[in-house]
Amino acid sequence: MLHFTCPRQDVFHYYREVVIVMNKIGILYHPMIEAAYSLAKKLDEFLTSEGVSVWLCSAWEGEKSRAQVSGTDLILSIGGDGTILRAVQAVVPHPIPITGVNLGKLGFMTELAADEAVAKLPALLAGEGWIDERATLEAELLPTEKEPSRIFYALNDAVVSRGAIARVVYIDASINGEPLTTYKADGVIVATATGSTGYSLAAGGSILHPQAKEFLLLPIVPHLSSAYTLVLPATAAVKLRISSAHQAILSVDGHINLPLASGAVVTVKLGSNRARFLRIRPRNSFYRSLEQKLKGKG
Repeated sequence: MLHFTCPRQDVFHYYREVVIVMNKIGILYHPMIEAAYSLAKKLDEFLTSEGVSVWLCSAWEGEKSRAQVSGTDLILSIGGDGTILRAVQAVVPHPIPITGVNLGKLGFMTELAADEAVAKLPALLAGEGWIDERATLEAELLPTEKEPSRIFYALNDAVVSRGAIARVVYIDASINGEPLTTYKADGVIVATATGSTGYSLAAGGSILHPQAKEFLLLPIVPHLSSAYTLVLPATAAVKLRISSAHQAILSVDGHINLPLASGAVVTVKLGSNRARFLRIRPRNSFYRSLEQKLKGKG
């Protein structure tokens, strides 16, 4: 059994001591990267030798991984940022921390490089870590005559956009029940602070500190309509109504994609669950590494 004491840091910058006991660890790996499975097996062998119960699963097998998370004390995500997004989907609403091992390109959310994972994992498990809590979004696809309402959680973003046909869609947006505008665009992004360095940034959005409570609302390639980014408070609720002669899409964190018919309504607000990451690097490393990562040197 492994345990450690670490300071807790949430989106309100509040610290207190918590004890995490490591009895059971799950390893989620990218199934299309051969090195990810090899590293997963190596970490499995190390943890097993330390008396920890370990389970392995492809991060792409969502139902299988969700069935195993109960009672898990830590998730090791092996891949890139996309693998972490899937790991978050697997653990929500459980408050299970995640540590990412980067085998991708940028690794904004990952914590360890592949070549240092085995060397640094013992220190991480021995107590030299801290908990980083991130805001999530709750996106609800409102019910229709044919479908019940459905709720999804996003660490990065919820996107309402055009489908395969390259034509703009009309999206009526309101905030806290007050009409805002009708976007004529390829789509609209609602992004967390964590997601502000992802698709939102590519669409011209601002960068928020990853532990900010605020979230972003911005259009994708707007045509003769509002083009600015809104920074919304944690209390905001965004309502998006799609109007389109062709099929649109709701995309949650880039890998949950649902077709939307004209008239469909999606509401997005700050999630009641937060994603938790077990980290070992200094807390002030975000700004120091931001420029390097944006240039692909992270």
